[in-house]
Amino acid sequence: MEQVPVHEGLFTSDGGGRLLGARCAACERWQFPAGPDCPYCSADGCETRPLSPRGTLCLFTGVLNRPPGYLGEVPFGFGVVELPEGVQLISRLTEADPTKLRCGMQVRLEIVPLHVDDAGREIMSYAFAPDEATR
Repeated sequence: MEQVPVHEGLFTSDGGGRLLGARCAACERWQFPAGPDCPYCSADGCETRPLSPRGTLCLFTGVLNRPPGYLGEVPFGFGVVELPEGVQLISRLTEADPTKLRCGMQVRLEIVPLHVDDAGREIMSYAFAPDEATR
């Protein structure tokens, strides 16, 4: 089955996958998703670079009902992950049971199927999973 990203430019799928952020040359802050202009200091020329594949779970919940327009499976986990670069991002989590999650736990990036579109293609997205190596 053909696999396509949910949105171009969010992540790479080679070598396990990496989110693509951008680093500002002027203020040295990171952003996600990547963009040419810095949202912090307004400088232009931010450089797209891969972000760390591991982070820390800061906030989480379990989603039991399908949000409007969402075609993926339910239930699913949903939370805020902080990466070592200082970026905090909202993400799906592979673990849907909130009792198996905790603030401060280490998580790792996974590129996962979201749904199959009308053309029969598997739409891929990113999610974070509990990092078994640090449990």
